[in-house]
Amino acid sequence: MMKNITNSVFLGLFSAMVLVSCGKDKPLTSEVTEVSTTNQGATYELDTLNSRIEWKGYKVVKSDQSSHFGTIKFESGDLTVKDGVLESGKFVADMNSLTSEDLKDDAEQLAKLNGHLKSGDFFEADKFPTASFEITKVSANESGDYNMLLDGNLTIKGITKPVQFNANVSIKDGEATIATEPKDIMREEFGVKFQMPLANGVIKDEVNIQILIKALEKK
Repeated sequence: MMKNITNSVFLGLFSAMVLVSCGKDKPLTSEVTEVSTTNQGATYELDTLNSRIEWKGYKVVKSDQSSHFGTIKFESGDLTVKDGVLESGKFVADMNSLTSEDLKDDAEQLAKLNGHLKSGDFFEADKFPTASFEITKVSANESGDYNMLLDGNLTIKGITKPVQFNANVSIKDGEATIATEPKDIMREEFGVKFQMPLANGVIKDEVNIQILIKALEKK
């Protein structure tokens, strides 16, 4: 019984853990930043095998003991690089690839969890099968541990919101990499509002995400 309750709590937690989704239908709402980037320059294609989104969600308090983590794969994407500097980009993630890394050694529970998350109870992967983040502005970051500031439009379940990431961007020898700073996203802003009864523990609204990109220059 306790295991079932715990797994139910995990399900609610994981419902918070997705970065972006852009479905077959048009977005339900749109609150975007104006695109100031261009597609002028060299095109770099996303290396889908070496790019991913990493997520971490929390129950009650933010700690390693109350956290669960996983990944989402990208299905496509590209960058534009002009004069050796990142100019623009858009990434599309596969919502059906959402998985929990901390449950990978328990095949039964992992399959149950992933199936539930992709159902109509949570992310409706049949209706919103993909995910996207579009860079709308690239700025040099003058302070801190990250060299660039990326503004962009993030869409989850048809809801679009502006999001800003600190990021380390490197472009060298026909290869571009982006590693954003881990950042908390408020899941309820994107229509992911599932919550367990108070007696079973409160699921945090914050979901921590990091985008890791590798792209190769298109010849």
